Amino acid sequence: MSSSPHVAWLRLSPRSGENVDVSSLSFVADLGIEGDRHAKSESRNQVLLMDTETLDVLELGPGDIRENVATTGIDLAALNEGDRLRIGAEVEVVISHPCEPCYKMDILRPGLQEEIRGRRGMLAVVSAGGVVVAGDPIALASAAEA
Repeated sequence: MSSSPHVAWLRLSPRSGENVDVSSLSFVADLGIEGDRHAKSESRNQVLLMDTETLDVLELGPGDIRENVATTGIDLAALNEGDRLRIGAEVEVVISHPCEPCYKMDILRPGLQEEIRGRRGMLAVVSAGGVVVAGDPIALASAAEA
């Protein structure tokens, strides 16, 4: 597997409480991920990106925090609102804000909501659509203007 920043795995949330492993995701500009319950125009929560490094430290597995795109090799916490990430050849997402952990984290493991605060990944909106598969490269397309 590549040591440069890339997609580790992909997950889809078709319904509340459901998060399934998929081989690819179809991103739609200004909407989100096709078939995902969070695909809504005007939403700032279309895609949840989470890094595997943090999941490993917290001993969490695929889908535990309901991520759509698990990343490896990129420090998501260092990203700012407005930063643009290129995922694969076509997809671009714009970071909207950090994902705040909800009470459901404590259902997964007591105390996890506080333990994961500030480390639950980044939410983003889709600015350019396309298909993403595991192993696709991830790169900072442009940094937000100060």
